[in-house]
Amino acid sequence: MSLNRHLLDNIAIVLMRPKYPENIGAAARAAWNMGLTRIIVVADEYPDHDRMAMMATHNAAHLLDSMEFHQDLGEALKPFSQVVATTARRGRQRVLKNSPRDVMEIILPLLPENQVAFLFGPEDSGLTNDDLKYSQLISAVPTADFSSLNLAQAVGIHCYEIYQAVVHNQKKVNSAPKIASSFELEGMYEHVEKALLQVDFLQEKSHSYYMRNIRQLLSRIRLNSKEASLIRGICRQFLWHTSNPTDPLTPPKKTTPVNKLPADKNKSPLQIR
Repeated sequence: MSLNRHLLDNIAIVLMRPKYPENIGAAARAAWNMGLTRIIVVADEYPDHDRMAMMATHNAAHLLDSMEFHQDLGEALKPFSQVVATTARRGRQRVLKNSPRDVMEIILPLLPENQVAFLFGPEDSGLTNDDLKYSQLISAVPTADFSSLNLAQAVGIHCYEIYQAVVHNQKKVNSAPKIASSFELEGMYEHVEKALLQVDFLQEKSHSYYMRNIRQLLSRIRLNSKEASLIRGICRQFLWHTSNPTDPLTPPKKTTPVNKLPADKNKSPLQIR
């Protein structure tokens, strides 16, 4: 059970710009029912505590006291090696969606050595494409023809699947190695983007599209810290060389020609030494 507790402690529920404090409290209540204790809110202003506590009830109110608050999503996700974004929106620029149960099969081996964030968007609009750039997986709750879940309902369903996968997993989890954190990956992507801009690979019109595809490609590899640092170092060195090029028009230094030996009139050319 100590292993399972550790796995649950490596999971956080991240609420991006929630509109109503009551939904934060309801989400905290759903998380606490399934053994999850880490709630992170990203918003411009700190939500009203009394309104949150009203829906959290006294059982989960303590989660609000330890709740993390950030104004920037990238800052909130820095410690996490895997980010699961939850959305029902569709689009060509969005990666393949998995059900919450399928997601748990993928991330369960990562939990012993890595922190995982489940990211939920605003109630009315959901996560934007810019929000999704931090995620490696997308989870969508399968529904009938009409797909409209309350924020707390979506959190509750995911927390239930987490609980089922982690707590009821009686065999020891085959641990996957520690992978790079969001902080390390974002630093790497920043250098990749600068290097590609330097060679005009990223055009203004398709800039975001190609960077999104590059992120999706590299996220499937699951780079570790050393590998992310290596790619960043290559890009940094590339940028230095492109900023300090040698002048291809500079003529090479003249060399002193070797004097030819004088021809001996009495010997054939083949005999001259």
